[in-house]
Amino acid sequence: MARKESVTKKIISDGAFELLRDQGIEMLTARKLASYIGCSTQPIFRVYNGMEELLSEMFNKASEYYENYCVNFERTSPMPFVDLALCYINFAKDEPNLFKLLFMTKQDEDITMYNLLNGKEGGFVIKELRRIPNLDMNNAEIIFMKVFVFMHGMACMVTNGEFDLSDGETEEMLKSVIAQFIS
Repeated sequence: MARKESVTKKIISDGAFELLRDQGIEMLTARKLASYIGCSTQPIFRVYNGMEELLSEMFNKASEYYENYCVNFERTSPMPFVDLALCYINFAKDEPNLFKLLFMTKQDEDITMYNLLNGKEGGFVIKELRRIPNLDMNNAEIIFMKVFVFMHGMACMVTNGEFDLSDGETEEMLKSVIAQFIS
Protein backbone atom coordinates (compact mmCIF):
# COMPACT_ATOMS: atom_id res chain seq x y z
CA MET A 1 0.00 0.00 0.00
CA ALA A 2 1.38 3.39 -1.02
CA ARG A 3 2.12 5.93 1.66
CA LYS A 4 -0.37 8.82 1.79
CA GLU A 5 1.16 12.16 0.85
CA SER A 6 0.84 14.50 3.81
CA VAL A 7 2.03 17.65 2.05
CA THR A 8 -0.43 18.21 -0.77
CA LYS A 9 -0.35 20.65 -3.65
CA LYS A 10 -3.06 22.68 -1.88
CA ILE A 11 -0.97 22.96 1.29
CA ILE A 12 2.05 24.06 -0.74
CA SER A 13 0.06 26.50 -2.90
CA ASP A 14 -1.82 28.03 0.03
CA GLY A 15 1.38 28.30 2.06
CA ALA A 16 3.21 29.92 -0.84
CA PHE A 17 0.41 32.45 -1.28
CA GLU A 18 0.40 33.29 2.44
CA LEU A 19 4.18 33.68 2.39
CA LEU A 20 3.94 35.87 -0.70
CA ARG A 21 1.27 38.11 0.87
CA ASP A 22 3.15 38.32 4.15
CA GLN A 23 6.77 38.68 3.06
CA GLY A 24 6.87 39.39 -0.69
CA ILE A 25 7.94 37.59 -3.84
CA GLU A 26 11.67 37.87 -3.08
CA MET A 27 11.13 35.75 0.05
CA LEU A 28 9.35 32.99 -1.84
CA THR A 29 12.15 30.45 -2.20
CA ALA A 30 11.90 26.68 -1.92
CA ARG A 31 13.74 26.62 1.40
CA LYS A 32 11.75 29.45 2.96
CA LEU A 33 8.48 27.95 1.73
CA ALA A 34 9.43 24.52 3.08
CA SER A 35 10.24 26.04 6.45
CA TYR A 36 7.03 28.10 6.38
CA ILE A 37 4.80 25.05 5.78
CA GLY A 38 6.89 22.70 7.92
CA CYS A 39 8.35 20.25 5.46
CA SER A 40 11.47 19.63 3.40
CA THR A 41 11.87 20.99 -0.13
CA GLN A 42 11.23 17.51 -1.57
CA PRO A 43 7.38 17.75 -1.56
CA ILE A 44 7.56 21.14 -3.31
CA PHE A 45 9.62 19.70 -6.16
CA ARG A 46 7.47 16.56 -6.25
CA VAL A 47 4.43 18.74 -6.96
CA TYR A 48 6.06 21.48 -9.08
CA ASN A 49 8.63 21.07 -11.84
CA GLY A 50 10.49 24.05 -10.46
CA MET A 51 10.08 27.37 -8.71
CA GLU A 52 9.13 29.07 -12.00
CA GLU A 53 6.02 26.91 -12.20
CA LEU A 54 5.11 27.77 -8.60
CA LEU A 55 5.78 31.48 -9.17
CA SER A 56 3.59 31.44 -12.27
CA GLU A 57 0.79 29.88 -10.23
CA MET A 58 1.27 32.54 -7.53
CA PHE A 59 1.01 35.30 -10.13
CA ASN A 60 -2.26 33.83 -11.43
CA LYS A 61 -3.55 33.44 -7.87
CA ALA A 62 -2.61 37.07 -7.08
CA SER A 63 -4.31 38.24 -10.26
CA GLU A 64 -7.53 36.42 -9.33
CA TYR A 65 -7.29 37.83 -5.80
CA TYR A 66 -6.98 41.36 -7.21
CA GLU A 67 -9.94 40.87 -9.53
CA ASN A 68 -12.10 39.62 -6.63
CA TYR A 69 -10.92 42.59 -4.57
CA CYS A 70 -12.10 44.92 -7.34
CA VAL A 71 -15.43 43.16 -7.79
CA ASN A 72 -16.13 43.56 -4.06
CA PHE A 73 -14.87 47.13 -3.75
CA GLU A 74 -17.66 49.55 -2.88
CA ARG A 75 -18.32 52.07 -5.62
CA THR A 76 -19.76 55.40 -4.53
CA SER A 77 -18.42 58.09 -6.85
CA PRO A 78 -20.46 59.28 -9.81
CA MET A 79 -17.26 60.50 -11.49
CA PRO A 80 -15.60 58.06 -13.90
CA PHE A 81 -12.34 56.44 -12.75
CA VAL A 82 -12.49 57.68 -9.13
CA ASP A 83 -13.69 54.36 -7.73
CA LEU A 84 -11.30 52.39 -9.95
CA ALA A 85 -8.39 54.54 -8.75
CA LEU A 86 -9.47 54.27 -5.09
CA CYS A 87 -9.73 50.50 -5.46
CA TYR A 88 -6.23 50.33 -6.98
CA ILE A 89 -4.72 52.57 -4.29
CA ASN A 90 -6.47 50.69 -1.47
CA PHE A 91 -5.27 47.38 -2.89
CA ALA A 92 -1.71 48.74 -2.73
CA LYS A 93 -2.36 49.73 0.89
CA ASP A 94 -4.07 46.48 1.92
CA GLU A 95 -1.92 44.06 -0.08
CA PRO A 96 1.43 45.76 -0.79
CA ASN A 97 3.27 42.54 -1.63
CA LEU A 98 0.60 41.38 -4.08
CA PHE A 99 0.49 44.87 -5.59
CA LYS A 100 4.27 44.85 -6.08
CA LEU A 101 4.11 41.44 -7.74
CA LEU A 102 1.28 42.38 -10.09
CA PHE A 103 2.07 45.99 -10.91
CA MET A 104 5.72 46.62 -10.09
CA THR A 105 7.43 43.44 -11.31
CA LYS A 106 8.31 42.76 -14.93
CA GLN A 107 6.09 39.99 -16.25
CA ASP A 108 5.72 37.99 -19.42
CA GLU A 109 5.20 40.36 -22.34
CA ASP A 110 1.73 38.87 -22.89
CA ILE A 111 0.67 40.21 -19.48
CA THR A 112 0.07 43.94 -19.43
CA MET A 113 -0.87 46.19 -16.53
CA TYR A 114 -3.90 47.26 -18.55
CA ASN A 115 -5.13 43.66 -18.80
CA LEU A 116 -4.60 43.12 -15.08
CA LEU A 117 -6.35 46.37 -14.24
CA ASN A 118 -9.25 45.73 -16.60
CA GLY A 119 -9.79 42.22 -15.25
CA LYS A 120 -10.49 39.03 -17.15
CA GLU A 121 -14.22 39.52 -17.35
CA GLY A 122 -14.80 42.61 -15.27
CA GLY A 123 -14.04 45.15 -17.95
CA PHE A 124 -13.31 47.63 -15.17
CA VAL A 125 -11.56 50.17 -17.42
CA ILE A 126 -14.08 49.80 -20.24
CA LYS A 127 -16.95 50.42 -17.81
CA GLU A 128 -15.27 53.61 -16.60
CA LEU A 129 -14.66 54.87 -20.12
CA ARG A 130 -18.34 54.31 -20.93
CA ARG A 131 -19.27 56.58 -18.02
CA ILE A 132 -17.59 59.59 -19.64
CA PRO A 133 -20.27 61.71 -21.33
CA ASN A 134 -19.70 62.32 -25.05
CA LEU A 135 -16.42 60.42 -25.06
CA ASP A 136 -14.47 60.76 -28.29
CA MET A 137 -13.07 57.24 -28.70
CA ASN A 138 -9.96 58.74 -30.29
CA ASN A 139 -9.17 60.23 -26.87
CA ALA A 140 -10.07 57.17 -24.75
CA GLU A 141 -6.56 55.72 -24.66
CA ILE A 142 -4.89 59.00 -23.70
CA ILE A 143 -7.49 59.67 -21.00
CA PHE A 144 -6.91 56.22 -19.52
CA MET A 145 -3.12 56.65 -19.66
CA LYS A 146 -3.28 59.98 -17.82
CA VAL A 147 -5.55 58.54 -15.12
CA PHE A 148 -3.46 55.40 -14.83
CA VAL A 149 -0.15 57.24 -14.49
CA PHE A 150 -1.62 59.40 -11.73
CA MET A 151 -3.25 56.56 -9.77
CA HIS A 152 -0.25 54.26 -10.25
CA GLY A 153 2.02 56.96 -8.85
CA MET A 154 -0.21 57.32 -5.79
CA ALA A 155 -0.37 53.53 -5.29
CA CYS A 156 3.42 53.19 -5.57
CA MET A 157 3.82 55.92 -2.97
CA VAL A 158 1.51 53.91 -0.69
CA THR A 159 3.66 50.78 -1.00
CA ASN A 160 6.77 52.81 -0.15
CA GLY A 161 5.13 54.42 2.89
CA GLU A 162 5.35 57.88 1.35
CA PHE A 163 1.62 58.59 1.01
CA ASP A 164 -0.05 60.14 4.02
CA LEU A 165 -3.28 61.52 2.61
CA SER A 166 -6.54 60.44 4.23
CA ASP A 167 -9.09 58.55 2.15
CA GLY A 168 -11.13 61.75 1.82
CA GLU A 169 -8.12 63.79 0.72
CA THR A 170 -7.17 61.09 -1.76
CA GLU A 171 -10.67 61.04 -3.24
CA GLU A 172 -10.78 64.83 -3.55
CA MET A 173 -7.38 64.90 -5.27
CA LEU A 174 -8.48 62.17 -7.68
CA LYS A 175 -11.71 64.00 -8.49
CA SER A 176 -9.84 67.23 -9.15
CA VAL A 177 -7.26 65.66 -11.44
CA ILE A 178 -9.60 63.26 -13.24
CA ALA A 179 -12.02 66.10 -13.95
CA GLN A 180 -9.24 67.81 -15.89
CA PHE A 181 -8.43 64.64 -17.81
CA ILE A 182 -11.98 63.89 -18.93
CA SER A 183 -13.14 67.40 -19.72
